[in-house]
Amino acid sequence: MTQPDHQHPLLQNDQRGLYFSAAITLTYAAIEASVGWWANSLALLSDAGHMLTDTSTLLIAALGAWLTQRQPTPRHSYGLGRAEFIAALINGLLMLVVVSVIVINIVERVQQPLPVKGEVVSTVAFIGLVLNVLVLYLLGGHGETDLNQRAAVLHVLSDLLASIIAMLSGLVIVFTDWTLIDPLLSLLIVAFILYSTLRLLREVLHGLMEGVPLGLSLTAIGTEMAARPGVLSVHDLHVWSLSSQRLALSAHVVLQDLNQWDSILNDLRHMLLEHYGIDHVTLQPETPTRVMRSEGC
Repeated sequence: MTQPDHQHPLLQNDQRGLYFSAAITLTYAAIEASVGWWANSLALLSDAGHMLTDTSTLLIAALGAWLTQRQPTPRHSYGLGRAEFIAALINGLLMLVVVSVIVINIVERVQQPLPVKGEVVSTVAFIGLVLNVLVLYLLGGHGETDLNQRAAVLHVLSDLLASIIAMLSGLVIVFTDWTLIDPLLSLLIVAFILYSTLRLLREVLHGLMEGVPLGLSLTAIGTEMAARPGVLSVHDLHVWSLSSQRLALSAHVVLQDLNQWDSILNDLRHMLLEHYGIDHVTLQPETPTRVMRSEGC
């Protein structure tokens, strides 16, 4: 028996916050990349690359929110939420290309240093710091309830740190004229990008392989289900992600009395939603006699 779809669409204000934040970060990333190229600053170019990852994360979060609200169709019976994983996979692969390009430029810059305009670097990085604080403010009220928005908040926090590193690079150049600090600190920013990208790819591939959603324990879920009144045991238990905002579960539930199934089903649905956030539930009731026959006993 399948639970009717229980949608959790984000409020339109939440989505506007995501789109507005993405517009801010994308615009500034383009400006920062242009200034970084003009000022010969790899720190600014690296920070611009990091802000590009933030933009992608914000857009994927908005995409997930929009797709989750679309109704299933006869052709796509689960809806289009899985497209979010595909978009995130493409994003992660593109960011690996960005990291590779930045690393190549860092190696070239260490071998052949160029003069860096420290005042410009520190000023632009400071503006980026302020904008990151603004984006955090826009996301702050919603980041605790949605997985993708939590990821977006973490991305912006790491970019805030990257802006601080770029600003320090500019200040060191202003006061010491040590231009080698620019490519060296750029490596730190690249490390942030690489860590975020690899983490994203790991989670995306896990979702595409229909792994148990991160943070959930299949054993714990099965144990709690089996401990509910009227339930003897649970087997053939599966939990997977339909999208970042929707989780699905299917299982066979062995009962003491099939006549109690309606109340047991409602109890299990409520528990799974409240304790684990699982809203798409398919359960098959069974009796001990039927289980023994299926096992050849």
